[in-house]
Amino acid sequence: MNQSRPRPVSNAERQVVEAALAAQAQGDLAGAERLYRALIEADSRNGIAHNNLATLLRQSGRFAGAIAHYRCALESLPDSAQIHANLADTLESLEQYEAAESAYRRALELDPARAEARYNYGLLLLAAGRYAQGWAHYEARSQVFREHGSLPFARWNGEDLRGKTLLLLPEQGYGDTIQFVRYVSLLKARGVAKLSVICKPALVPLLRTVQGIDALITDPHGLQVHDYWDSLLSLPGRFGTTLESIPAQIPYVGVFTNRLEAWRARLPVDGLRVGLVWKGNPEHDNDAERSLPHFSALQPLWSVNSANSVSSVNSVRGVHFISLQVGGAETEARQRASEQPALCLGDQIRDFGDTAAIVGQLNLVICVDTAVAHLAGALGVACWLLLPRRGVDWRWQRSGVQSPWYPKDMYLFRQREAGWQGVIGEVRDALADSVRERHA
Repeated sequence: MNQSRPRPVSNAERQVVEAALAAQAQGDLAGAERLYRALIEADSRNGIAHNNLATLLRQSGRFAGAIAHYRCALESLPDSAQIHANLADTLESLEQYEAAESAYRRALELDPARAEARYNYGLLLLAAGRYAQGWAHYEARSQVFREHGSLPFARWNGEDLRGKTLLLLPEQGYGDTIQFVRYVSLLKARGVAKLSVICKPALVPLLRTVQGIDALITDPHGLQVHDYWDSLLSLPGRFGTTLESIPAQIPYVGVFTNRLEAWRARLPVDGLRVGLVWKGNPEHDNDAERSLPHFSALQPLWSVNSANSVSSVNSVRGVHFISLQVGGAETEARQRASEQPALCLGDQIRDFGDTAAIVGQLNLVICVDTAVAHLAGALGVACWLLLPRRGVDWRWQRSGVQSPWYPKDMYLFRQREAGWQGVIGEVRDALADSVRERHA
């Protein structure tokens, strides 16, 4: 059956749409919604109004309504790659993965150059563990984020590296660098004569412990020409990584002895030493979901000492909680000192070398999805990772309690419903079990 042509938009309708967009920009979402609904009431075939209303609903978490309006928009604008991509993203939010994949595919059939849709499709595939298909689409992130400028030498695309020099560039956050620096050993095995890594100064003391890195560059102005460059996050695709072939020789980072000794005297000498990180980067798009609202959310963990008849945190049977939280959030722990006693070290941490020296002497790290999880995993220190229900990063997959990237001693606690109460309860019970087993 032939699709009806989309009707032209009148000047009056265009003005209403512009007014609605202006209201959204000013934060008046209710006003914008009224304008879009008025347009739709006047003409149910107004695809632009349906699409814009759907996007507004999606942004406010009303996913089912958003899907309905995206589908209405597609009845009028069936060849809009953007609307298909919008629909796909919303379907994925509701865990309707097969339908989301179909919508992404349709968007890319209509517009193969649509980078954001290709990138999001890649994330969907990677989260499903379909790495062989996902890596190529994941490369579209370079067009979405444009983190790397142009360099005066070639990008590596699998060429022979024997006797060559190679520069690796970071992307996104600290955790990404820590996760993917494991590929250095594979590159050196291919005969790279000199391997350089650009990084932020906070990572230098940690990356100096990685075998195979010949130079660390913190000032791009001091950059020298190499034979090739590549992104750290592109290396899994370059090596054809699958779930079964992830390089997971752990530990692949270390700690210098002087750092260990400097922190040893500040740490408890007995009991179970448990590091805590409850907030990630506030600039992260999903920070509201993946960070705990406050340190107080962890309070049930302190009942473990009481449940084991331990009245003092200095007891050999006790659990010592140690804050690794850098930035202003550690103030939350200091304000709760009477209810949730913890050793606050975050404001003394200078860089990841310090964090590694502390983590390397702990029995366990309990944290949200942030760089410390990758650090603990790379060191081979037990880590319990708290994951939100929505917006879970692709590397932790959609289900399961273990990570293929850190198979040694990392356990994933996943939200099953909104809020952190259930997850914290599971962690409390697991911690109590660990204490009992430790002293059985």
